[in-house]
Amino acid sequence: MRARGLTKRFGDLVAVDGVDLTVPRAHVYGFLGPNGSGKTTTIRMLCGLLGHDAGEVEVLGLRVPGQAEELRRHIGYMTQRFSLFGDLSVRENLEFMAAAQGVPKQKTRSRIDELVEQYHFGDRQKQLAGTMSGGQKQRLALAAAVIHEPELLFLDEPTSAVDPESRRDFWEKLFELADAGTTLLVSTHYMDEAERCHRLAILDRGALVADGSPDELTAKLRGRTVEVRAEQPRRAQKALLDVPGVVSVAQIGNALRVLTREDGDADVRIRDALDGAGQRAEVEAVPPNLEDVFVDATRGGETHRELHPEQVSDQAAEDAT
Repeated sequence: MRARGLTKRFGDLVAVDGVDLTVPRAHVYGFLGPNGSGKTTTIRMLCGLLGHDAGEVEVLGLRVPGQAEELRRHIGYMTQRFSLFGDLSVRENLEFMAAAQGVPKQKTRSRIDELVEQYHFGDRQKQLAGTMSGGQKQRLALAAAVIHEPELLFLDEPTSAVDPESRRDFWEKLFELADAGTTLLVSTHYMDEAERCHRLAILDRGALVADGSPDELTAKLRGRTVEVRAEQPRRAQKALLDVPGVVSVAQIGNALRVLTREDGDADVRIRDALDGAGQRAEVEAVPPNLEDVFVDATRGGETHRELHPEQVSDQAAEDAT
């Protein structure tokens, strides 16, 4: 999948602004971004559900939107709402999706039997989808999305309504699909999920602000993350928010995680600020993680704003696009 200069406007709002993307085959490609960053709009343009105002898109060798109708036979799309019929049983949902996706009738039964076994619905085939747990609905929605064996699968925040164990099991299924040759593009607001992806793109205000493997992205922040252990973390935090070169300060347990700009002497200014505030503290360089990458890419220009881990999730949970 390749996009160049992808742009979408809604009136005066530029929702997606000149985005360039390249997604290799059989990769799990992650999409991150704050609320309203353009993730869902970009996904909808890539799969041909929404036209673009500028740029070029080629997916599986097909031009979009010109060949979008042909493309739909080769892709799957799963949203966070799961798109299931609550008053139909597990098997009836799969039968409906098989018909909608044009699965040949002579193949439908064997394909559904295969998915029922693979996704562990053997004893629930007659259960109504509306009575299932969040994790069960998630598995059923994934089975429905891949019933026609798509080459490319789009997943728009598919784990936002399920528990951690279900999320982990779900990702195992995604990697099984990738191992079998399916390409996956997944938007998420969980940092642990982002770390699982082969490659990541981070969008902010419609622009692509970071792109690379998790290791590549974190390596760019090497030397810019510091942990502070103070006797009074909240007071220490207030003392650090106005230090030149400090991008963000977040309390993690009893410690403070500080992200700095590229200035090489930021740690010196951090120590001086703590001493000036009468805060005895240990200051130690720590390896950067993807949350640091996210903060730097999306909030780096807003020096004194604090971002906690839960705020990352809250921001992206209701993508305005």
